[in-house]
Amino acid sequence: MAGLRLAFMGTPAFSAHILKALIGSSHDVVCVYSQPPRRAGRGKKMLPSAVQQLAEERGLPVRTPVSLKTPEIQADFAKLQLDAAIVVAYGLILPKPILEAPKYGCLNLHASLLPRWRGAAPIQRAIMAGDRETGIAVMQMEVGLDTGPILSEARLPITGETTAASLYDLLAEEGSELLLKALERLGDPDTVARPQSEKGVTYAEKILKSEAKIDWTKSAVELDRLIRGLNPAPGAFFEHDGLRIKIFDAAPVSLFGKPGEVLNEQFTIACGEGALQLETVQPAGKARMSAVAFLNGHPIRQGEVLD
Repeated sequence: MAGLRLAFMGTPAFSAHILKALIGSSHDVVCVYSQPPRRAGRGKKMLPSAVQQLAEERGLPVRTPVSLKTPEIQADFAKLQLDAAIVVAYGLILPKPILEAPKYGCLNLHASLLPRWRGAAPIQRAIMAGDRETGIAVMQMEVGLDTGPILSEARLPITGETTAASLYDLLAEEGSELLLKALERLGDPDTVARPQSEKGVTYAEKILKSEAKIDWTKSAVELDRLIRGLNPAPGAFFEHDGLRIKIFDAAPVSLFGKPGEVLNEQFTIACGEGALQLETVQPAGKARMSAVAFLNGHPIRQGEVLD
């Protein structure tokens, strides 16, 4: 179906990639909703979201309500007379009047194979849990959290090299194509959404900053998954002499020692099981660098045990 009248609702860079694809399609994005600007960066300046920035660059009207629950906000949304609303990592709950306002309802592009990893952080949680496969789904939204029936989905493998950053890129590209194809079939009586299974439901809770701190008593395999799942943000880290050091690349190796022990001059750290060979790190206030380059400027003795 060509020429649909759409609203787009999203916030981060992942969502902006999808919005860009919609802007380049035959559909008419008449309004964009995004989370309000937030304070960020060293200066703590108010910065608009990636979606708001893109929308404003393309001359699209942007609305940034703190909630969609008021009658006034809901009435303004209904006045748009939409065929559908596209929701991608928006971050606000859509009440029933919003869900029911568009002709064909609200469609959510969700980065997991539902019902696994419903919720806020499906990409990170899939990697951290050691899943070997993930995907992306176009879902007809309903009041429940990511519980709606599936219109279409695509699957992607997770390997030992997959990071959240690389998976974001792959899923955004795959998701853009999947969504456009789903919109072509919207309103077709032969298009039937598939109800989600009641088995295998898991929830991808929001990533807490406390989760990013390395616990060396965990296995090297588990910590490798944590590092890859939190790359690029917030970044898994450890501390040494009051300095916070983020780890962006590491590899499990078959060496052993006391958890947290520095085993050699290549910055291999013993874990609860196995060890991690650190490869790319970033000390606070500095750029990313190789682990060896970091040690040259910040010596950590072999045999020292990290907290």
